Amino acid sequence: MIEPLVLLPGLMCDARVFAPQVAHFSRQRAVTVAPVSLGERIEEIASGLLDQLPHRFALAGLSMGGVVALELVRRAPDRVSRLCLMSTDAQADTPQIAAAREEHLVGAKAGRLEDVMRRILGSDSLAPGPRRVPILNDVISMALDLGADVFERQVRALQRRPDQQGALRMIKTPTLVVCGAHDRLTPVRKHAFMADLIPGAELKVIDDAGHLPTLETPQAVNEALESWLTTSSRVVYG
Repeated sequence: MIEPLVLLPGLMCDARVFAPQVAHFSRQRAVTVAPVSLGERIEEIASGLLDQLPHRFALAGLSMGGVVALELVRRAPDRVSRLCLMSTDAQADTPQIAAAREEHLVGAKAGRLEDVMRRILGSDSLAPGPRRVPILNDVISMALDLGADVFERQVRALQRRPDQQGALRMIKTPTLVVCGAHDRLTPVRKHAFMADLIPGAELKVIDDAGHLPTLETPQAVNEALESWLTTSSRVVYG
């Protein structure tokens, strides 16, 4: 039986952030885009998802979705057949980052969610080119559709998230780490660090992408995921 694929979107994103991947992979397997907004702690979000997801599945998380993915594989390693981490970070918030998020919360509650999201993401976190502004606008649309209440829950979850660096060494499932060369929010060095700690992990740096490679370079992401999905899902022993 072909394993289902579960995709976890980033901060204030919905299934649209994975539209090219859903269109491609749903021809060959069951694909689910699961929300990462139902809780104010990463642990709470992960626990709720485990009750709804298939018994065993391939798991890919983008940005905040990668944070939740790490918690899922920590809690239920036997249920995750393979893991892909994209544009994400295993480290907890520093006090400075957590404090900056408080300013974002104030702005969102005051009705300035669009401005807040443009400050958080910013066009310079995406690769240069004609697609940069349209993709940024698409993400803003997703954020406005989700609204300020979801923003507050997700930001609280990120502020309180556990540091997962130590847990990286315990991952035994085949793992792909993907990042864009132009990503300033979660730069290449953070992904290289994660890939070095995860036994047998593969690092894929996409030259023409920034923080949202699923939309910026969908073909490159699909090809990387295709290779990841067709490798042996045997347990990796480090």
